[in-house]
Amino acid sequence: MSIVPKETIEVIAQSAGINSLSTDAALALAPDVEYRMREVMQEAIKCMRHSKRTTLTAEDVDGALKLRNVEPVYGFASGGPLQFRRAIGHRDLFYIDDKDVDFKDVIEAPLPKAPLDTSILCHWLAIEGVQPAIPENAPVEVIAPPPPPDGKSNEQKDGLPVDIKLPVRHILSRELQLYFDKITELTVSRSDSALFKEALLSLATDSGLHPLVPYFTFFVADEVSRGLNDYSLLFALMRVVWSLLQNPHIHIEPYLHQLMPSVVTCLVAKRLGNRIADNHWELRDFTANLVAAICKRFGHVYNTLQPRLTKTLLNALLDPKKALTQHYGAVQGLAALGPNVVRLLVLPNIESYLQLLEPEMLLEKQKNEVKRHEACRVYGALLHAAGQCIYDRLKIFPPLPSPPARTVWKTNAKVITTVSNKRKASMDHSDQQPPNKRIATDGPIVVVSTSSSPSLMQEDTAALVPVDDDVATSQSPGHIPHDGGSGSKRVRDKGDSRASKMAAILPQVWKDDLNSGQVLVSLFNLFGEGILSFIPAPEMSLFL
Repeated sequence: MSIVPKETIEVIAQSAGINSLSTDAALALAPDVEYRMREVMQEAIKCMRHSKRTTLTAEDVDGALKLRNVEPVYGFASGGPLQFRRAIGHRDLFYIDDKDVDFKDVIEAPLPKAPLDTSILCHWLAIEGVQPAIPENAPVEVIAPPPPPDGKSNEQKDGLPVDIKLPVRHILSRELQLYFDKITELTVSRSDSALFKEALLSLATDSGLHPLVPYFTFFVADEVSRGLNDYSLLFALMRVVWSLLQNPHIHIEPYLHQLMPSVVTCLVAKRLGNRIADNHWELRDFTANLVAAICKRFGHVYNTLQPRLTKTLLNALLDPKKALTQHYGAVQGLAALGPNVVRLLVLPNIESYLQLLEPEMLLEKQKNEVKRHEACRVYGALLHAAGQCIYDRLKIFPPLPSPPARTVWKTNAKVITTVSNKRKASMDHSDQQPPNKRIATDGPIVVVSTSSSPSLMQEDTAALVPVDDDVATSQSPGHIPHDGGSGSKRVRDKGDSRASKMAAILPQVWKDDLNSGQVLVSLFNLFGEGILSFIPAPEMSLFL
C-alpha cells in the first residue's frame, strides 16, 4: 500500500485534463508517485546538508529537481521556512497561510534586481602607505569621521581622547603632474619623435618616478583596452612598460597584476592595428621578449607568474579556433621563456600542430594570400623555437679534448719535445734507442716506436694526451731527471682523477646524446634540412 491515496491521483489527473482515469490505474500510479516523491526529498535533504543548514527550504527542492533533470517549480521563492497551519476540524490536515495577491499589483510592481553570483575581487588597500585612487577604495571624505554636533572632541566614555588616523592622501607635486602629462602626450601622439626616445630614457633612469607608477599602470591598461586598432600606440605603450621595468629605482612588483593583462593582450590578440602595413609581427616579438624579462626578474617573487603565463600561451596555441596571429604570439612567447619551456610544452605537440598548419601554407588548399603568409610566419616561428631548443641541448655536451700546440712526451729516461726542423738532425738519437719504449702520459699508456722518423713522431703526438704544463716546463730537452719517479707518479695520479671524472659523466652525456639524437631525427622529419642550420659543425659531424 502507498501513503498516497488514489483520490489524490485522481485529483491530479483531473487537473492535468484526464477526467476518465480508472481506479486500477490510480492504484498502480500511487506507489510510483510515492517513490518519486521520496527520491526528490532525499536529494533535497542532501542539498540542505551540503549547504550546512538544518532547515529544508524550497531552494533545496528546486536543486533536487535540477539534479534529476526535472523542470523546476515556478512561483515566488520563499526567503524563510514555510509556515503551516492546522485546518480547523482536522487533526492531520495542514495548509500554508498564503495571503491573497492582486494580479494588478503584481503586474504593476517593478521587477526586482537580478541576484549576482558570488565572486571574489582583490584590490590594494594601500601600497607602501599610500592609498590608490581606485573605485574600490572609498574617498577620504566618505570615511572621515563626522564632526561632533556639540563641537566637543571625540572622547570615549571613560574620558580618554580617541586618536583617529586618516589614510594618507596620494598627493603629487606639480612637477610630477607635468611630467606625467608630457609623457602620456608623447606616447599617444608623438611616439615616432626623438623627444619620445629621450622620454623613454628618462623613464628607465630617473629615481623620483615611483609615485607615478600607479598612474602609468592605469594609463597603459586603459589605452591598450581602447586602442587595439592603433599599432603605433600599442608599440609605444609596450616601450613605456619596458622602460619602467629597466628603472632600478621603481618597485613595480605590486602593479604586475595590472600590467600583465595588457602585455599579454599585445602578444596574443587576434588583431593589432588597423592597416595592412602595420607590422604587428614586430610588436609581438618585442612583447614576447618583454614577457620573458618580467618572468626572469619577478618569477622568484611570484612563483605562479610563469606557470599561469605558460598555461595561457599553451591554450592559445592548441586552440584551433584561434587565429594564426594568436598562434604566432603564443609560439614567440613560449620560445622567449627558454628552451626548456619549448622542450616540455611545444615539442610534444608540434607534430599534430604541423598537420593542421601545412594545409594553410599550400596554394591549392588556401587561396587567401594573407592566410598563407600568416601560416608561413607561424611555421618559421616554430622552426626557430625548435632549432634554439635543439641547439641548447647540444651545446651542453663537453668538448672533445684537443692537444696543445707544444706537445711533451715523458719517457722513463728523457723528455722528448717536438722542435723545429733546424735541430731535428742534431737531436735524432734513433740509433741508440731500444726498439720499443713505453711513453707515460696522464692518459692511457701507449706503446710507440722510437725508431720512427721525427715526422712520424709529430703525427703520433696528435693521438696522445699531453702531460701538464708545469711538468713540461720544469724539464728541458735532453735533461735527465733525478726525482726517482715521483714526477711520473704525480702525473699518473692526476691522470687517474681525470679519468674517473670522465667515467662519471660519460653515461649521462651518452644518455643526453641519445635523447638529443632522437629529438633531432624527429625534428628533421618534420622540418627537413631547415633544422640543420641551428646545429654547430662539431655536433653535426657527431650525429651524422
